Amino acid sequence: MDLTGWLLLAARVVVVFFVLLIAVMLVVWLERKLVADMQTRIGPNRAGPFGILITLADGVKLFFKEGITPAEADRPVYLVAPLISMLPAFLAFAVIPFGRPTTIAGHEVPFQIADLNVGILWVLAMTSVAIYGVVLAGWSSGSTYPLLGSIRSSAQMISYEVGMGLALVAVVMYSGTVSMSGIVAKQNHVWNVIPQFPAFVVYLICALAEVNRPPFDLAEAESELVAGFHTEYSGIRFALFYLGEYVNTVTVSAIAVTLFLGGWRGWWPFHGAAAWLGPVLWFVLKVTAVIYVYILVRGTLPRMRYDRLMNFGWKYLIPFGLFWVLATGAIVVLPDRYGHRRGAFIATGLIVATWLVMSLVKQLLEAPGTPMTEDVAA
Repeated sequence: MDLTGWLLLAARVVVVFFVLLIAVMLVVWLERKLVADMQTRIGPNRAGPFGILITLADGVKLFFKEGITPAEADRPVYLVAPLISMLPAFLAFAVIPFGRPTTIAGHEVPFQIADLNVGILWVLAMTSVAIYGVVLAGWSSGSTYPLLGSIRSSAQMISYEVGMGLALVAVVMYSGTVSMSGIVAKQNHVWNVIPQFPAFVVYLICALAEVNRPPFDLAEAESELVAGFHTEYSGIRFALFYLGEYVNTVTVSAIAVTLFLGGWRGWWPFHGAAAWLGPVLWFVLKVTAVIYVYILVRGTLPRMRYDRLMNFGWKYLIPFGLFWVLATGAIVVLPDRYGHRRGAFIATGLIVATWLVMSLVKQLLEAPGTPMTEDVAA
């Protein structure tokens, strides 16, 4: 790679970083306005036109606010934890293609920071690293409440990451590649949301729990644990956790668009000078639509109780994710082995039979008088 290539790569990194920061500012404003409309309130209307600069004003306030470090805190870990919680969200976005490649100064420039051939594995790795920020923040604060909040939040994130991983495995099996740009290329005729709709629903639910958004926001359950793992944080350090949560929301929405909604592909193409701009606009519109759904969920559903949250993840989402992985394998392999018509018939029969067996086993396990039920009651 020559000097021009390095400069173009650096330009993409800087542009993506600042666009994500601006996107967080707009998403926070949009969320506050939509929830205010749902609750018949006015919402932010003071800073800037329509109150759109309210997030910037809050950021400036938190930046100049005094940061207090607890006396019992492990200071190095306490200071690094917010960065560990925020950076993986930016790094996960590096493998997401947000437009069609174009040519600049004789160089083909992909609208993607890095086109890794193991893009989905990179995304899973970054979501796993984010858990360390939560654990270290609670442990290093030197207080009981943040420690309990970090343990609870990390257990939640790990549990729902398993379900999210199963949803991604189904997409990989159906697409035949783990590259993010390759998955987008496979959706040139039919978006994955149609053949992989169950995996899409599982992913959306698990992503909500992964980023600690309502109704899975047990990390901020004020009535139970004050404010969770970041109870002892204030000022700019708390703002980094806040920023990381919303960057994570944008990132998981972009991943959903890339894997299930065709990525930057739209219903009609753009030609001429707008050939590079059209795919970017389609990508932004789709990400905004997914974020809009997340905001509606926040304003509609109440917070789940922790035991029900974990029960839902381990007893429903993960078994269903395993079932859909098996079903996807049957859908992909059997038509090639036995012909499309006969293979589709066999795959459908296996899926229905497996679903019936799972339902029967679930009823037997939850029936009164079984050993598992008696142990739980005791």
